[in-house]
Amino acid sequence: MTYRDPRSLLRAAGLRPKKTFGQNFLVAESIADAIARACVPDAEVGRARVVEIGAGTGALTHRLVQRAMHVVAIERDRDLVPVLAEAMAGTDTEVIEGDAQQVDLASLLGPPTEGSPRVLCGNLPYSITGALLRRAVEHAASVDRAVFMVQDEVARRLTATPGGKEWGALTVFVRAAFATRRVLRAPPGAFHPAPEVTSAVVEFVPLRPPRALETETFRALVRGAFEMRRKTLRNAWASLAPGAGVLEEAAAAAGVDLRARGETLDVESFAQMAAALEARARS
Repeated sequence: MTYRDPRSLLRAAGLRPKKTFGQNFLVAESIADAIARACVPDAEVGRARVVEIGAGTGALTHRLVQRAMHVVAIERDRDLVPVLAEAMAGTDTEVIEGDAQQVDLASLLGPPTEGSPRVLCGNLPYSITGALLRRAVEHAASVDRAVFMVQDEVARRLTATPGGKEWGALTVFVRAAFATRRVLRAPPGAFHPAPEVTSAVVEFVPLRPPRALETETFRALVRGAFEMRRKTLRNAWASLAPGAGVLEEAAAAAGVDLRARGETLDVESFAQMAAALEARARS
């Protein structure tokens, strides 16, 4: 297996990046190497099972297969699938044509096996980053690590701390299930075509148990707190309890100050407030 630059593979196939798919192909080999190491650290070489979202022409896949026990490469663009399959011919790579928003990720990742970490990774198209992060949260129990390339702005939100402008609903939902860490930044020139923004790679490690269970109440509290960030929690949550007294009682039990604003609460505080409201709904 010989690595070929995505640009040469596209030219040979008579293809161009598709704006409708948000295609920006990673061409910086040093960055691809670093992502592969983040996906499969040296201690796990030869043991990890990796599912890659949006494999494209195989720039990252090429490196993953050298480190993982098995790689599943998902690509939505049917014009790229044969290019990817040819590039990975002769390797232990399963190439699947499919939409990462719909494929059965749990089945592809497989059951937990001692000594064989399950890894989900990919360069996420900017237009569907939120949807794919949601899928990762839904499958947190099925992975041992996730590594995604996202916009640097999104990376700042994913790794933020309470109290700042980056701390928001996306942060809370993701951090309820994962610990996050920025691995590296990738400048526009690392891609073909070059996007208008800087990108970043973020590592997600599932929390077992999670910081919060994503119940309907938890989701409603988080969304309500951030839909109008300048509102106090008392006003933002007014419709979520049968009366002001119930809201006050739940907040007191959870140790939450209703005069505060949503960005000041950590994940655990949202979880405690959800549990307090749910307890009162049952009584």
